[in-house]
Amino acid sequence: MQASTLPTHEAATAELDAVKTLYRAFSEKNPDLVDAILATDWDDIPLGLGQQPGPEGIKPIIKSFGEAFPDVHIAVHDVVQAPGKVAVRAEITGTHQGEFFGIAPTGKKVSVRLHEFHVVEHGRLKTTWHMEDWFGLFTQLGKFPVQD
Repeated sequence: MQASTLPTHEAATAELDAVKTLYRAFSEKNPDLVDAILATDWDDIPLGLGQQPGPEGIKPIIKSFGEAFPDVHIAVHDVVQAPGKVAVRAEITGTHQGEFFGIAPTGKKVSVRLHEFHVVEHGRLKTTWHMEDWFGLFTQLGKFPVQD
Protein backbone atom coordinates (compact mmCIF):
# COMPACT_ATOMS: atom_id res chain seq x y z
CA MET A 1 0.00 0.00 0.00
CA GLN A 2 1.32 3.43 -0.98
CA ALA A 3 1.66 6.17 1.62
CA SER A 4 -0.94 8.92 1.46
CA THR A 5 0.01 12.07 -0.45
CA LEU A 6 -2.54 14.13 1.46
CA PRO A 7 -0.99 16.80 3.67
CA THR A 8 -1.58 16.76 7.35
CA HIS A 9 -4.26 19.07 8.68
CA GLU A 10 -1.51 21.26 10.13
CA ALA A 11 0.30 21.53 6.77
CA ALA A 12 -2.92 22.39 4.92
CA THR A 13 -3.77 25.01 7.55
CA ALA A 14 -0.27 26.53 7.29
CA GLU A 15 -0.56 26.73 3.50
CA LEU A 16 -3.92 28.49 3.72
CA ASP A 17 -2.66 30.83 6.45
CA ALA A 18 0.30 31.84 4.25
CA VAL A 19 -2.04 32.72 1.38
CA LYS A 20 -4.42 34.64 3.63
CA THR A 21 -1.47 36.59 5.06
CA LEU A 22 -0.64 37.86 1.56
CA TYR A 23 -4.13 39.36 1.33
CA ARG A 24 -3.92 40.69 4.89
CA ALA A 25 -0.74 42.57 3.89
CA PHE A 26 -2.87 44.56 1.41
CA SER A 27 -5.90 45.02 3.69
CA GLU A 28 -3.73 46.03 6.65
CA LYS A 29 -1.37 48.07 4.44
CA ASN A 30 1.55 46.22 6.00
CA PRO A 31 4.07 45.11 3.34
CA ASP A 32 6.34 43.53 5.95
CA LEU A 33 3.81 40.73 6.54
CA VAL A 34 5.08 39.09 3.34
CA ASP A 35 8.50 38.47 4.92
CA ALA A 36 7.09 35.47 6.80
CA ILE A 37 5.16 33.89 3.94
CA LEU A 38 6.96 34.44 0.62
CA ALA A 39 9.90 32.29 -0.46
CA THR A 40 13.04 34.30 -1.16
CA ASP A 41 12.72 33.33 -4.83
CA TRP A 42 8.92 33.82 -4.98
CA ASP A 43 7.73 34.10 -8.57
CA ASP A 44 4.79 36.50 -9.09
CA ILE A 45 3.27 35.94 -12.54
CA PRO A 46 2.75 38.37 -14.20
CA LEU A 47 4.71 41.14 -12.54
CA GLY A 48 2.82 44.41 -12.14
CA LEU A 49 3.78 47.56 -14.00
CA GLY A 50 7.24 48.53 -12.71
CA GLN A 51 7.29 45.63 -10.21
CA GLN A 52 10.62 43.99 -9.45
CA PRO A 53 10.72 40.21 -8.90
CA GLY A 54 10.70 38.53 -5.50
CA PRO A 55 9.27 39.49 -2.13
CA GLU A 56 10.80 42.97 -2.15
CA GLY A 57 9.07 43.67 -5.46
CA ILE A 58 5.56 43.30 -4.02
CA LYS A 59 6.15 45.66 -1.10
CA PRO A 60 5.96 48.91 -3.13
CA ILE A 61 2.79 47.57 -4.79
CA ILE A 62 1.17 46.96 -1.40
CA LYS A 63 2.26 50.42 -0.21
CA SER A 64 1.05 52.26 -3.33
CA PHE A 65 -2.25 50.39 -3.36
CA GLY A 66 -2.85 51.37 0.28
CA GLU A 67 -2.04 55.00 -0.51
CA ALA A 68 -4.38 55.07 -3.52
CA PHE A 69 -7.17 53.17 -1.74
CA PRO A 70 -6.80 53.86 2.02
CA ASP A 71 -9.85 51.72 2.83
CA VAL A 72 -8.62 48.80 0.68
CA HIS A 73 -9.98 45.42 1.68
CA ILE A 74 -9.55 42.00 0.10
CA ALA A 75 -12.37 39.56 0.73
CA VAL A 76 -11.70 35.92 -0.05
CA HIS A 77 -14.86 34.36 -1.50
CA ASP A 78 -13.70 30.86 -2.50
CA VAL A 79 -10.70 28.67 -1.81
CA VAL A 80 -9.85 25.37 -3.48
CA GLN A 81 -6.91 23.57 -1.95
CA ALA A 82 -4.80 20.55 -2.88
CA PRO A 83 -1.46 19.51 -1.40
CA GLY A 84 0.94 22.40 -2.02
CA LYS A 85 -1.60 24.40 -4.03
CA VAL A 86 -4.21 27.00 -3.11
CA ALA A 87 -6.61 28.62 -5.59
CA VAL A 88 -8.47 31.76 -4.55
CA ARG A 89 -11.37 33.79 -5.90
CA ALA A 90 -11.41 37.13 -4.14
CA GLU A 91 -12.47 40.75 -4.45
CA ILE A 92 -10.59 43.97 -3.75
CA THR A 93 -12.69 46.95 -2.68
CA GLY A 94 -11.74 50.50 -1.83
CA THR A 95 -12.25 54.18 -2.47
CA HIS A 96 -9.88 55.87 -4.92
CA GLN A 97 -8.38 58.65 -2.77
CA GLY A 98 -4.79 58.77 -4.02
CA GLU A 99 -2.96 58.64 -7.34
CA PHE A 100 -2.99 55.21 -8.97
CA PHE A 101 -1.06 54.43 -12.17
CA GLY A 102 -0.97 58.18 -12.83
CA ILE A 103 -4.73 58.59 -12.38
CA ALA A 104 -5.61 61.40 -9.97
CA PRO A 105 -8.01 60.54 -7.12
CA THR A 106 -11.62 60.24 -8.27
CA GLY A 107 -13.29 59.52 -4.92
CA LYS A 108 -15.05 56.54 -6.54
CA LYS A 109 -15.67 53.29 -4.70
CA VAL A 110 -14.41 50.35 -6.73
CA SER A 111 -14.59 46.59 -6.71
CA VAL A 112 -12.05 44.41 -8.52
CA ARG A 113 -12.33 40.67 -8.89
CA LEU A 114 -9.23 38.51 -8.81
CA HIS A 115 -8.34 34.87 -9.30
CA GLU A 116 -5.05 33.54 -8.03
CA PHE A 117 -3.28 30.20 -7.93
CA HIS A 118 -0.51 29.71 -5.39
CA VAL A 119 2.14 27.02 -5.03
CA VAL A 120 3.17 26.65 -1.41
CA GLU A 121 6.33 24.87 -0.25
CA HIS A 122 7.38 24.52 3.38
CA GLY A 123 4.72 27.02 4.46
CA ARG A 124 5.84 29.74 2.03
CA LEU A 125 4.41 30.88 -1.29
CA LYS A 126 6.78 29.79 -4.06
CA THR A 127 4.77 30.87 -7.12
CA THR A 128 1.63 32.96 -7.64
CA TRP A 129 -0.26 33.20 -10.91
CA HIS A 130 -2.87 35.91 -10.81
CA MET A 131 -5.43 37.71 -12.89
CA GLU A 132 -7.13 40.87 -11.71
CA ASP A 133 -9.87 42.67 -13.60
CA TRP A 134 -7.86 45.85 -14.25
CA PHE A 135 -10.07 46.76 -17.21
CA GLY A 136 -13.05 46.69 -14.86
CA LEU A 137 -11.21 48.85 -12.33
CA PHE A 138 -10.24 51.51 -14.86
CA THR A 139 -13.77 51.47 -16.28
CA GLN A 140 -15.11 52.13 -12.78
CA LEU A 141 -12.66 55.00 -12.35
CA GLY A 142 -13.64 56.37 -15.75
CA LYS A 143 -9.98 56.73 -16.73
CA PHE A 144 -7.20 54.55 -18.08
CA PRO A 145 -3.47 54.96 -17.44
CA VAL A 146 -1.62 56.89 -20.10
CA GLN A 147 1.15 54.90 -21.77
CA ASP A 148 4.27 56.69 -23.01
